[in-house]
Amino acid sequence: MPLDILIEGLLFYKATPIKKSSLLKQFSVEPEGLAQAISKLATRLEPGALSLIETDTEIQLVTAPAMAPFIEEMQKADIKRDIGKAGAETLAIILYRGSVARAEIDRIRGVNSSFILRNLMIRGLIERTPTKVGNGFTFSITPALLSKLGVTNTQNLTDFARITDALASFVFVQDSEIANENNL
Repeated sequence: MPLDILIEGLLFYKATPIKKSSLLKQFSVEPEGLAQAISKLATRLEPGALSLIETDTEIQLVTAPAMAPFIEEMQKADIKRDIGKAGAETLAIILYRGSVARAEIDRIRGVNSSFILRNLMIRGLIERTPTKVGNGFTFSITPALLSKLGVTNTQNLTDFARITDALASFVFVQDSEIANENNL
């Protein structure tokens, strides 16, 4: 498969900026080959709904600037809708676990939470912060969420200690079951 298509797939899957140095290692390619693949991908994406953003050190797949009015209308519609059971579940995990990675949220919920996390960020209820190691992010609550809930900090949430203990036990049991399965 051509390198530009592999890069596009990786960018779509990760949905975050990726360091060019990581791509060089991952695909065992020289800088010139990577630059050509990036250029080919950018050209191929030009007439469509996606664009490639490139800095000196990273690249990222984003919606094309021409899509901005359409995206804005979708965001307004998303905000008007109820967050639903999945949104409430995800929000509760972040509220009671504190700053948490998407992979951890997915593991607790048992499903991919990308769409729900995006929806909660659009509403200003959570924020995404880059991790200090790697290309990942953690999600945490915003002051706006605490204000909407009528509390000044998470310790004032109903049954905070009991729920955090239950979540910790749940994760411990899951980790133990996974370890047992791997040792079979």
